Amino acid sequence: MTETLGPPVGHVHSAALPWVTAGPVGLQVLRVSPDTWVVRNRFQAGFRLPKHKHTGGVHAYTFSGRWQYAEYGIDYVAGTFIYEPPGSIHTLTVQEDSDILFTIQGAFIEFDEQENISGIVDGESTLNAYYALCDASGIPRPEGILR
Repeated sequence: MTETLGPPVGHVHSAALPWVTAGPVGLQVLRVSPDTWVVRNRFQAGFRLPKHKHTGGVHAYTFSGRWQYAEYGIDYVAGTFIYEPPGSIHTLTVQEDSDILFTIQGAFIEFDEQENISGIVDGESTLNAYYALCDASGIPRPEGILR
């Protein structure tokens, strides 16, 4: 039997990608494709992401800290893996400084206090924000982000 190798496995080492900071949020972009994006966030205690709805599923792994979705009241601590199904609506709140890896399919739609759509975040907009933060900090734009 002859095996045919598929395309090479893409890889990146997190040490090759800089961390950038926007207020209480640290951001590292690991992968962006048309349908999926992978980011690592370091959130400071007290941070709250606006209520949002996911158009696709989300996988998350917590390396350190404690956070939750305000609507569910479950603490996610170091070692916790979660899956959010498409259509999930929630408000991320951070109780302790937290380091979390997110694999996000699709986009998420942010809502303001009156439940109006206030923004849409996807992989490309996140990558553009990451590059802008690199530029503002004088950090060369990384070339190792998987596409």
